[in-house]
Parts: sequence; C-alpha cells; structure tokens
Amino acid sequence: MANIDTNSRGNDKKGKPQRRTLRVDFTPMVDMNMLLITFFMFCTTLSIPQVMDIAMPAKKGEIKIPGSKSVTVILGEQDKIYYYADVANYDDYTSLKETDYKGLRQMLLERNSFVASKIQDLKRKYYRKEINENQLKSLISEAKKSDEGLNVVIKATKDSNYKNLVDALDEMQICGVDKYTIVDLQEGDSFLMENLKQKGALTAMAERPK
Repeated sequence: MANIDTNSRGNDKKGKPQRRTLRVDFTPMVDMNMLLITFFMFCTTLSIPQVMDIAMPAKKGEIKIPGSKSVTVILGEQDKIYYYADVANYDDYTSLKETDYKGLRQMLLERNSFVASKIQDLKRKYYRKEINENQLKSLISEAKKSDEGLNVVIKATKDSNYKNLVDALDEMQICGVDKYTIVDLQEGDSFLMENLKQKGALTAMAERPK
C-alpha cells in the first residue's frame, strides 16, 4: 500500500510546489512472493522427467542378424543422414546411401514393413473398438519385439547436433523400430562417407579400414 501525506506547511509560499511524503508498504509483496514460490515448487514436483526404456542385449554371446534386418544410420553434417544395410562394403561406395529425415522414415518403414503393418492393423482394431487401449499397448509391444523387426545401429558424427539424435530416435518410435542402439563412429564409417563424397576415388588410393 502506498501512503501520500498531502498536508502542506503554513509557511509555504504561493505558487511554490508543495512537498509530499510518500511511503510504500511492501507487506503485500511478501505475500505475493510466497504465493509464487509455492506455485513454482508445486509445479516442479509435478514435472516428471521423461525417460526411454533401453533393452540391453542378452549375455548369450554374439547374435547374428540377417542383413535384411539390420541397418546402420550415420548422422552427418547439415541434417544429412547416411545409411547402409548389413555390414559395410568398402569396395562399393554406392552401398552407403545419403538421405534426409523424410527419406529415413521411408526407408525404415520399408525395411520394417512387417512390424509397421502389424501396428497399423492393431490401431485399426482399436479405432473399431475391437480391442481396448491396454490391449493395444500390449500387442504393439509384442509386435515390436518380433524376430521380423528391424535392428538399427545409430552413429553420430562430430558435425551433427543433439537435435539430429533426438529426431532419429523419434523416427525409431514412429516406424515401430524397437531394437536399436547408439554407438560411437568408427574409422571405417568416416571412410565410407568421404569415399561417397569423392564417388569412390578413395577405394583404389587408400588402405581398407578395419
């Protein structure tokens, strides 16, 4: 509350501005600060961090995955994406493909068509009210864990950014890819990208990376 004293002194001359005393009461501001602190504390407790489940590989030795069911995705510069199926082929520079996020989604849906189509069928049953929401989530989870599902290895270059990784993980969810892992970029991956940019010129010049 603000309080202004307008009492003028008797000896003030005519035409001279009158002096007034201004007193500001900050007591209401204390109450407002307490309300704001309580509000932010309450909202903070409700903000639960979102996490993503990671399925760790079973400790049963090396598991061989068919080439048609495995893809390596490399996050490059300026939102570019490179990928190759199965193992790297250093003799054929065209085995590494360059695309964008739209092309990445199309590729994932094609190679993961079995799981993607099954998820779409389950969603149609849910919309027709043939199954409930809990059944839908359970059946989708089973479909993603199928042996017919795609296995994706994600690698990021130093020229990519955090948003590229988040967008790639979003594509995994959209395309129904449940089996994926994030690993470090290898020397061979850098060779593949540079060889693709030079249209195979490095194949005859450099020693094959391990």
